[in-house]
Amino acid sequence: MEKRILVPVDGSEQSREACDFAMREHPDAEFVLLHVINPTEAGYSAGASFPAASEEWYEHAKEEAEELLEALEAEGRDLDAAITTDTVVGKPARAIVEYAGEHEIDRIVMGSHGRSGVTRILLGSVAENVVRNATIPVTVAR
Repeated sequence: MEKRILVPVDGSEQSREACDFAMREHPDAEFVLLHVINPTEAGYSAGASFPAASEEWYEHAKEEAEELLEALEAEGRDLDAAITTDTVVGKPARAIVEYAGEHEIDRIVMGSHGRSGVTRILLGSVAENVVRNATIPVTVAR
């Protein structure tokens, strides 16, 4: 039985479904809901080359992460789940794998965006990279 399950969440429907799936399938586990702020996304916003705009983007990303994690934590309480939350900055797949290794995580449960074909090749898949690089079991909920 897994004691600590890491559930990376990004606000997508897939990550919400993975969170619900994990809590229903492993009711006795402790869950760590992790949101990764990807700094490369700041480069795609208007005015990203200005330091003040980057700081503003980061503050906004932190606020969104807090709101998301609070909402998911409240939903988990309805299932009587033991939940902690955390936010880190980095490339999502790498950050998830490193976090799991540094925090005594027994399993990762995450959503898949279901990308296929050229989109998957061009954009890459966080779930696929986590599956390839994690040293613990990974469940990808679809």
